[in-house]
Amino acid sequence: MPWGTSTPPSSADRRSWVPKRGYHHGDLKRALVDGALRLIEEKGPTGFTLSEAAREAGVTPAAVYRHFDGREDLIAEAARQGYEIFADLMEYAYAKGQPSALASFEATGRAYLAFARKYPGHYVAMFESGISIQRTPELNEVATRAMGVLERSAVELSLHIPEEKRPPPQMFSAHIWAMSHGVVELFARGTPGARSPFPPEDLLETGIGVYLRGLGLVTPDR
Repeated sequence: MPWGTSTPPSSADRRSWVPKRGYHHGDLKRALVDGALRLIEEKGPTGFTLSEAAREAGVTPAAVYRHFDGREDLIAEAARQGYEIFADLMEYAYAKGQPSALASFEATGRAYLAFARKYPGHYVAMFESGISIQRTPELNEVATRAMGVLERSAVELSLHIPEEKRPPPQMFSAHIWAMSHGVVELFARGTPGARSPFPPEDLLETGIGVYLRGLGLVTPDR
């Protein structure tokens, strides 16, 4: 199975996901989040101030406090938006693999890598900012929905393993999440000194293949 990127069919309607520079049409909150995303990509989640986010958005520092009490609130909103995109992408990837439990499971792993490459600012806000998904009910709800897709695909696939050899589905999905996250961190985001002679997609595919072969879910010659 080729390991390309997974793009929801509604991508044409997702232009609002793409950060736009400056403050447009009175949408202050969106302008601030978009500015924060650019700064997160450039400086990391702790490398900028609210004043810099305001300047990036083209508004005064005082305007930030109309929507956010501090930088962490701003990053949490960027994370919430990221999880919405992520959840939609994961659900699309899962559905695209149906009715095969194996294809759905593999597709959700690929979707993780595709998301990290296409939305680096959101990815950092979600997974590297230290913001808890429990910070707000809205953030927790959408994060749970996103990660629930991977767990659901793991549950379905684990049913093909004899019960006495079957790992808990949460552990099953956590292994793939850890593998996907590791490939992203080490090889897919341009970390200095971290280069591989293999494309990140190939690393993830072969890693998951080894893992699934160990569980007897794919044949040795796959």
